[in-house]
Amino acid sequence: MELSLFFKSVLDADTAPVVLCNLQHDIVYMNPCAIVSYAYRGGAELIGKSIFECHNEKANEMIKKVVAWFEESAEHNIIHTFKNKKENKDVYMVALRDDDKNLIGYYEKHEYRSAETAALYDFS
Repeated sequence: MELSLFFKSVLDADTAPVVLCNLQHDIVYMNPCAIVSYAYRGGAELIGKSIFECHNEKANEMIKKVVAWFEESAEHNIIHTFKNKKENKDVYMVALRDDDKNLIGYYEKHEYRSAETAALYDFS
């Protein structure tokens, strides 16, 4: 089985929004959670559009600065970009690199800090 199917399955199952962008800043993939989370901006219709259409001018400038930083070194791979106190999460931009460590794109990673409330192994 093709490994990319496993990677897509991991992203599709994630309960946090995942939006992948290429170096032209086009949205190339949104997982189901992202499609729902960003429905107010168009959901799946955002795929193929510029990420800059989804952010204000200040945020777009920061995205450009982060991508430039990613390009400076293969060691520059993740940066904290936002703290959302309402949802108790931190947001990061993460570099996407090929096997030769060349930058091929980036994505936004959401890490929720609230403790899990579901019971262990709750199959109900």
